[in-house]
Parts: sequence; structure tokens; C-alpha cells
Amino acid sequence: MRLTRLFLSAALVSAAIPMAPALAVPALQAHRAVYDLTLNKASDRSGITGISGRMVYEFNGSPCEGYTVKFRFVTQIVTSENTRLTDQQTTTFEDAEGKTFSFVTKSFVDQNLDKEVKGMATREPKGLKVNIDKPDKNTLELAATQFPTQHLVELIGKAEKGENFYQTNLFDGSEDANKVMTTTVVVGKRADADKADPEAPALAKLATDKYWPVDIAYFDDTDKSGEEVPEYRISFKLHENGITRDLVMDYGDFSMTGKLVDLSLFDQAKPCPASK
Repeated sequence: MRLTRLFLSAALVSAAIPMAPALAVPALQAHRAVYDLTLNKASDRSGITGISGRMVYEFNGSPCEGYTVKFRFVTQIVTSENTRLTDQQTTTFEDAEGKTFSFVTKSFVDQNLDKEVKGMATREPKGLKVNIDKPDKNTLELAATQFPTQHLVELIGKAEKGENFYQTNLFDGSEDANKVMTTTVVVGKRADADKADPEAPALAKLATDKYWPVDIAYFDDTDKSGEEVPEYRISFKLHENGITRDLVMDYGDFSMTGKLVDLSLFDQAKPCPASK
């Protein structure tokens, strides 16, 4: 399962087009968000009878220094046959110009290291070059795309303009770091905050902020079967400062929810120094 997709998505823009100037980038809020995970629904075919867990997402950086994301996703999955504890830990860094993206993901099953993927992707004029260090050294040439924070900036920009549907490509280094995903994004009308929202206590001073409902479907760009069925879908509420909440992650045979239970806002980075 690609559990990091909620936050790791990128806008499809030609590699020859430079990033927008720093002044055009929205003020993304540096923060640490904690979500409680629960099973939403599961088919008999999935064999899943219960899911519980916690997701922690930490975002730091600026349009002049680049962006660091630390992400941890711990779930206990119960089936009719056994109970399994999974723990995925990811750290990424995206440079300020959106040209390089480094990533490392460690996946544990029942507290034992199951897999580690580490590498760096570089945008080049004709596409994306991915140098993988772990589990085995390898170099891949993939289709042109962009990286996660760029997508967040693009998504907020389109939402503010009232654009409610668009397609993107995405590379985020998840799974084997060997794919560019195709996505479709649907952005709903900006909505007012609900005083009875169960996530309001965690939002604190942001509880009255408006938000956009967003739905993203993810397709395997390497799948040549002709089936237009997404590998999974993710829906959430998006605030204009980049904070996301009220998550629903649908993998077809089962889905889970992520409810915001704690939010820490960090000091914003200093403005980028004026160029000489």
C-alpha cells in the first residue's frame, strides 16, 4: 500500500518550466499533525476485520531553503488469521527550486525491518533521473514530473482560482521508487468551518478557517492493461496554509479514516533574502 500518497503529490508541469518565484508561493504552515487511524469499511475479500493506528506528519521549510517532511504511519491490521503491526517511517527533502528530491523509507513488520528504500531523484531536461542506493544500487530514467511540495503549492493555487478538476503526475519515492503515478484531482467549493466539527479542538485557533474538500485518485502509470481503475483514492479537507485533515484512504477492498487529534504549529521561516 502506498500510505504516503496523501501528502506526497506533485503537479504535472513541463520540466523545462521553472518554478514560480518565491513571492508566488503560498505561506505553507510548518507544523506537526497527528491523526488517529481507524477502519472505515472492508469487503469480505480483504479478510480485514479491524485496523487501528496513528499517523504523524511533520512539515518544515521555506521556498528559499527547501522543504523537509518526516512521516510515520503505524497500523495494527487484524484479519481472521492473525494480527500484524506495520510501521512505515519516511524522511524526504525537496530543494527550493524543485530540481532534486531525496528520500529514505524504512518499513517494519512486527518491529522487524522489512524493507529500506533510499535514493535521490533529479529533474533533467528530458525526464526524471532516479539514483537508488538501497536496497540495491540502481539508476532509473522516468517520465518528466515534479515533486510533492510543488503539488501542494499547485493544488492550493488551483483551489483559490476555482479550478475544480485537473490531472497531475507524481514522483514521491514511495514503494520501490520506480514509478511516476498519474493522478486526477477534484477540488470542491470552499466551505465554512462547522462549530460541531470533531476535529475543531485539535485545530484550536484554526478551527474557524475555511477549507476545500479534495479527492485524489491515483493510477499506475506503468499499467498497460487499459483498465481505468485507480489503485486507490484519498479524500481530505485542505486549508489554505497546507494543513490537511479528515482523511479517507480508499484502497478498493478496504478503506480507513484519519482524524486529526493533535496539531503543533511551528515558527514560520524567515523571508528569503533579497537577491543581489
